[in-house]
Amino acid sequence: MTPQFELDTLKIRIAAPELAALDLRVRVQRALRQLILDGVLAPGLRLPATRALAQSLGVSRDTVEMAYAQLRLDGYIQRQAGSGSFVSPTIGANLLGKPAVEPLSMPAQPVALSARGAQILASGGVLDQQSVKAFATGLPETRAFPLDVWERLRRQAASEHHVLLHGDPQGAEPLRQAIADYVNLERGARATASQVLVLSSTRQALYLCAQVLVDAHGPILMEDPGYFGARKAFEMAQLRVVPVPVDAHGLSIKHLRADRSGANTVYVTPSHQYPTGATLALERRLALTAWAAERQGWIIEDDYDSQFHYAGLPTACVQGLDTQQRTIYLGTFAKSLYPGLRIGYMVLPPALVQAMTHARSILDGHTPQLDQLTLARFIADGHFAAHVRAMRKVYAVRRDAMAQAVQRHLPHVVTAQLPPGGLQMPCLLHEGRVELETIRLAAQAGIVLPGLSRLYATPPARGGWLLGFAALTPHEIDSGIVRLARALG
Repeated sequence: MTPQFELDTLKIRIAAPELAALDLRVRVQRALRQLILDGVLAPGLRLPATRALAQSLGVSRDTVEMAYAQLRLDGYIQRQAGSGSFVSPTIGANLLGKPAVEPLSMPAQPVALSARGAQILASGGVLDQQSVKAFATGLPETRAFPLDVWERLRRQAASEHHVLLHGDPQGAEPLRQAIADYVNLERGARATASQVLVLSSTRQALYLCAQVLVDAHGPILMEDPGYFGARKAFEMAQLRVVPVPVDAHGLSIKHLRADRSGANTVYVTPSHQYPTGATLALERRLALTAWAAERQGWIIEDDYDSQFHYAGLPTACVQGLDTQQRTIYLGTFAKSLYPGLRIGYMVLPPALVQAMTHARSILDGHTPQLDQLTLARFIADGHFAAHVRAMRKVYAVRRDAMAQAVQRHLPHVVTAQLPPGGLQMPCLLHEGRVELETIRLAAQAGIVLPGLSRLYATPPARGGWLLGFAALTPHEIDSGIVRLARALG
């Protein structure tokens, strides 16, 4: 390593900011290792003696000696008494194929994946919108979130030393109690803290249900149309999704009872069907619980945005009507508070608590305790209920603004269907309009236009959109619809 270029390069690497916090011997070792991996120090190259290199770098000989010793242990160099130290012939450029100073040309070979991995790759993931754009779905208004209150409560929670340790896989007890109290009071549930399992998201809950309740390649029933993320979670668990039609009153009980797939689990969004907005009628809710009791099966009730109902009070959840305890109730704070919080939950039948908790402990251990305890205080102090009440009024105004804007600027393109609740509005395209083409034209204008067809097992006769309105002011909604109208012509 006698050329001045290599010595200068080593000095630069040792002084790199990312290594500044490390001990000097470790910095020397890391810098030499990277030069070997980059091919700057070729395989078989003789390295300078420790005394000579120490003098060149202005460090102690012991520092270089310890760096060389670690490189030898890791297999990067070889040391021979009386001969010196050499870059290992099996590492560096020989291993990588070419020195890193030249572009690496990777062979065009298929990646070796399991059958499950190949299926996931082929089907694609679920893309969450990471910025507010017209008219992405599932995004609440975050600009009005009381961040000052949240940070104050977070500091209080942080003063509890145990938040730095591992938490209970089932969830922090104060949050589980707060959730149980809330769903009992606001949703008509029948829950105790011991039945609540705190998770990171609804999709995690769905994946756990798929793993614990249904065998691989087995059938699971799901509303058609239905939530895209649910279908993806079930498919990732290698389940066979069997569609059950939805009409103006929600899931068709007639088709549910006619199912002969052998499925004993059904996924539903009864309070506000996704994406049609239909509310499952009371007689159908009772029929659904009877079906589960007869089959000795399970109902997965996703109550994803039930807090936001704009015409009277929302219908009580199915879980509270289920006297046989066959219903798994799913909720999330991503819609009611903010998506980045990543906290959801399940209210489980007592018989499933232990199995689901064990499964969750394997999957990712637990939800961060600091976030859980902050949220528990936020709910217990009344801030959550106050925020939901305020947002309900805001979203009602924005829903009406969306309906008016569509009617004013796009009457020749779509018909908006006024939803009784939720954060998005279904719109059906008129005859002659092609959904994919409208999505393409909208994208060119910088507009996210979520299509309806992908939510159906069989593409519908008429395409359409699902327009998110909650994260946009009435002015932003109107201007966005104007841009969309211009783009579609």
